[in-house]
Amino acid sequence: MGYGIPILSGALLGQRGFLFPWVPVCLGLGIALYFSLRFEPPVWLLGLGLLGFVPMFIQYRLGAIWGPLIMGLGLMAIGFGWAGMRAHWLAGPVLEYRYYGAIQGRIVAMDRSSSDALRLTLDQVVLERISPGRTPHRVRVSLHGQQGFAPLEPGATVILTGHLARANGPVEPDGFDFRRHAWFLRLGGIGYTRTPVLLLKPPETGLMLFKARMWLSERVQSQLPGDTGGFAAAVMAGDRSGLSRDRLQALRDTNLAHLLAISGLHMGLLAGFVFATARLIMLIVPYTRHKWPGKKLAAVLALFAAAGYLALSGGNVATQRAFVMAAAGLVALLVDRRVLSLRAVAIAAIVVLLLRPEALLSPGFQMSFAATTALVAVFEQISRMQRDYRLPNWAQTVLGVVISSAVAGAATAPIGMAHFNQAAPYGLLANLLSVPVMGILVVPFGVLAGLLMPLGLDWLALAVMGLGLDWIMFVADYIAGWPGAVRPVVSPGAAVLPMLALGALWLAIWQGRARLLGAIPMGIAICLWLTAQRPAVLIAQNGALVGVMTEKGRALSKPKGAGFAARNWLENDGSLIDQGQAAELWPEVENRLVLMPWQDLEIIHAKGKTGARLINTCRSDQIVISDKPLALSGGCQIFDSDKLKTIGAVALWQASQGYDVVTDAALTGQRLWKP
Repeated sequence: MGYGIPILSGALLGQRGFLFPWVPVCLGLGIALYFSLRFEPPVWLLGLGLLGFVPMFIQYRLGAIWGPLIMGLGLMAIGFGWAGMRAHWLAGPVLEYRYYGAIQGRIVAMDRSSSDALRLTLDQVVLERISPGRTPHRVRVSLHGQQGFAPLEPGATVILTGHLARANGPVEPDGFDFRRHAWFLRLGGIGYTRTPVLLLKPPETGLMLFKARMWLSERVQSQLPGDTGGFAAAVMAGDRSGLSRDRLQALRDTNLAHLLAISGLHMGLLAGFVFATARLIMLIVPYTRHKWPGKKLAAVLALFAAAGYLALSGGNVATQRAFVMAAAGLVALLVDRRVLSLRAVAIAAIVVLLLRPEALLSPGFQMSFAATTALVAVFEQISRMQRDYRLPNWAQTVLGVVISSAVAGAATAPIGMAHFNQAAPYGLLANLLSVPVMGILVVPFGVLAGLLMPLGLDWLALAVMGLGLDWIMFVADYIAGWPGAVRPVVSPGAAVLPMLALGALWLAIWQGRARLLGAIPMGIAICLWLTAQRPAVLIAQNGALVGVMTEKGRALSKPKGAGFAARNWLENDGSLIDQGQAAELWPEVENRLVLMPWQDLEIIHAKGKTGARLINTCRSDQIVISDKPLALSGGCQIFDSDKLKTIGAVALWQASQGYDVVTDAALTGQRLWKP
């Protein structure tokens, strides 16, 4: 202890017994460090990082001060090394060029794309003219057009003719990296087809959980038609493919989309319902009431029910976190310990980060743990206050629903706004009207439907469950139609969310008055967000679209095509206009040349082969962009397809003298997923 700085020594000594929740924070910092690098660290350095476990065995020799500090650094090293090792472990072939031809594979997943097209994920892939060693482990194909489909059963081997390519990079520098996302899903090719999907081989053995999940989804949707059935399938089986895009958007616009994800709410309600029902039955029967340890047996049954729900739902990040939390609480009940605490949240975070370190970057992980951490921290404070102020049971229930909805909404709102560029001012009201119905009707009768399925009587419980889901969808549709129900939000800088998260974690975990210091980075992050600037000019990675910021918003160089990039640019700007309206802001169009004055320069977008042929020379005060190769003289700045293939998406920032060029290649460097 004598080696430490006195203030630091006193601060750390005051945290004894409360340091465990910092374990996943340190792991997460190491994982974030790996993903933030602009080069791929060598394997030996990753292996060296995994040796960070050594301080776990020697930290007790380092004293009460330096021991935790060295342990934290060791955990960061483990997170760094483990994230890198997993990236190498998942390495697989990725298509190097655009492919068109026959695609054969086994269906291992089915969902819907952002355009509402049915989407198949295939493994055991066979591609025409590509050797097995260069064929991706998995590909994902969206089914477009009015083609005929073979019976799309889990595990079936199908064949189709379609387009495939490697995942695209960010639509703008420092944007979401789809290449990294695809790498960790082992997707070596992504594309679409407009031709019929043919059955090559019926399902064989294997993929039992996937088959069971899709069977349950079809069973539920056969009993409940339309979006009601799709909603029920999402809640019971984790299959969202039956829900229409408009209904899904209404749920998002009212902050009710979390009811679709099998997360802490669903897992807690299911485990609680099974526990309470089993406990009640054993209390009613005299023999079991006096002879059996009813509470602990009920906890075991609830644990098995939660494990079954995890397996059947597909096991996404939110579900994994929810199961670990529920399991920690039930095990704590079995050993007569405290059920809900930040320790349980920390255990869940450690498990998820060790299973899937890349989940740290996903909105699902961030929102799930933000809500849970905030709820546990707030209710710990409330439980201390209740020792002095005791409220009636009904008041505690009502207050608990209000506080939990408000706290969870406040904790997840910044993350949702940063990732999805919108805020839902009426989200709290929508949750107050919907969450109790979820707990009273939807989840209990969903469990009952599962129990009645072997008897063929599940329709009785599903009918009641459907009433609850209809009410939730009515609330979503009604509130989403209110004026100002959706507020656009400008995308924050890269440092904003990490600063907010670390400040909030300090407030939640640190003990004593020093916890208020967490408000400082949070305040700085909010100020940075409120003053966030957007690039003056954006250029798509293939040169097919250009966006220039004007006084009326971002002007786009064409009204159709490159819709994904256009939609993301406008959302990141915090704009509510669509691509067609943004294209009307572009002042001048000459055949296939689109011209825009900017500062003392002129931007020219040459579209297609015709546009590329129309421009032969250029001036030094011009910036020329094309989705085709150009050979120009005149000293202008050129961004053609050949150059953009190397540097990726481009952002031009207004500077005191001229402009600064920022490229995707400069920000991401060379990584496994981006050679």
